[in-house]
Formats: sequence, C-alpha cells, structure tokens
Amino acid sequence: MDCLFLARHQVEPSDVTEEISQFKKFAIATTLRSCQLFTGLSPEDFQNIAGFVAVKSLAKGEYLFREGDPSHGFYIVQKGAINVHRVNASGKEQIIHVFRAGESFAEATLASDKGYPGDARAVSASTVLLVQKTGFLALLRRRPDLALRMLGSMSAHLRVLVGQLDDLTLKDIETRLANWLVKHCPNPASNQPARIELSLTKRMLAAELGTVSETFSRTLAKFREQKLIKVEGKTIIVLSPMQLGAMLRKNLGE
Repeated sequence: MDCLFLARHQVEPSDVTEEISQFKKFAIATTLRSCQLFTGLSPEDFQNIAGFVAVKSLAKGEYLFREGDPSHGFYIVQKGAINVHRVNASGKEQIIHVFRAGESFAEATLASDKGYPGDARAVSASTVLLVQKTGFLALLRRRPDLALRMLGSMSAHLRVLVGQLDDLTLKDIETRLANWLVKHCPNPASNQPARIELSLTKRMLAAELGTVSETFSRTLAKFREQKLIKVEGKTIIVLSPMQLGAMLRKNLGE
C-alpha cells in the first residue's frame, strides 16, 4: 500500500526543477528589494527584473571585471563586498568605493558602450547579481519612473566621488583619517568612546584614503600617542569624538 501511495504521489523531476527556479527568483527578488535603487517597486516589478538577473559567486580576490571590459549590465552585491578601483600609470591602486550588501554599482555603463571604467575585485567571498543590460534597458523604456531612480542613484555615487576628490586634493593624511573616523562615529558630538569596526583591511583603508600602509600606520600611532584613539585588532576606538572633531575643524581652518 505504501509503495502504491508513493507511486501515485511521486514528484516529477520537472516539478522539482520548477520549485528550485522559483526559489532562486524569490531569493533574487529579496535582494532587489534591499537595493535603494528599486525602492517603491511592486512585487510584479521585482519578479520581472528577477527574470533577467544572473547570479555570480566570487572567491576572495577574484575579479568581477577589469577596466575597459564590455558592459553586460550593472551589479548589486548580495553577499560580501566588492572593491571598485582604478590603477594609475605608476601602478598605484586608488579605491573608488567598496560596495557592500544591498548596494549597486556600474549603472552608468548602461548608457555607454565604452565598457567598465574601473576594476572590480571581491574583498571577501562574495555573491553579486548581474542585472543584464538588454533586459533592463527594455524595462526602462516602459518605465521612465525607474530611469529617474537610476539618475538619483548615480547622483549619490557622484557625491561620494566628489567627497573623495576633496579629501585627496585639499587635506593631508592626518586630516583625512580624522575626517573618516568622525564620519563613522555614531554621535560625533559625544564625549564618550565610540567603537568603529573595520570591515576593510588596514591596507585597503589606507588606499581609500589615498596613502600607503606605512604612512597610515604611522598616523594611527600618532593618534594613539595623542590619546585620540585606541586600536584593538580590527576595532578603532575613538576616545572622544568631540575632541577629534575639534582637531579636524582646526586642521581645516574652521
């Protein structure tokens, strides 16, 4: 009787394949919902976009694309972190931004045939979603409201780049590091210690601040001597955000 029951209720392989496909689309749609770019879209919109999304897994240190590679679309980080950077003529790597879960990047390549403007490498084992160019452009033609969201997202990226350019051209490394620390304090006006957990290696943070590891380490040591910070492994403790902020304003001539 049991064998007969199982035979009658046997699951067809095609049914299993369909269930797996639906589960993957659900997981993709969940990641899309976490991306600011798609705020306010309907469940149907998410399902439509999920239909032309590809999932890619990367090992730590693996490149997602290189500068000049043809653009197949833009990316959203599902898990891990992606370091987008440029390499100058002398071979020095300058980090543009490190993108983390829920963040999108390379949207500007949708409107250009010049390829990706930088290199993208996994900081740790990561999973990204590729929103494929052909399908997404077809959607934008039907949904101009989404095109406006794209402009807003790219504008936010531009503000980050302008801020980094300001840091690199107008301030020394002590001021840049102080500025970075103050920005990452939950309450910059507080006199109470603030803990900042580093998600980047110190080498990567040094590159993001436009310096080398040795100079970065010397600056950290100087801040420790001045009783501005403590360092515990991958944690920097700002002993008084308010005091560090005062030093920053003095350095900026405010």
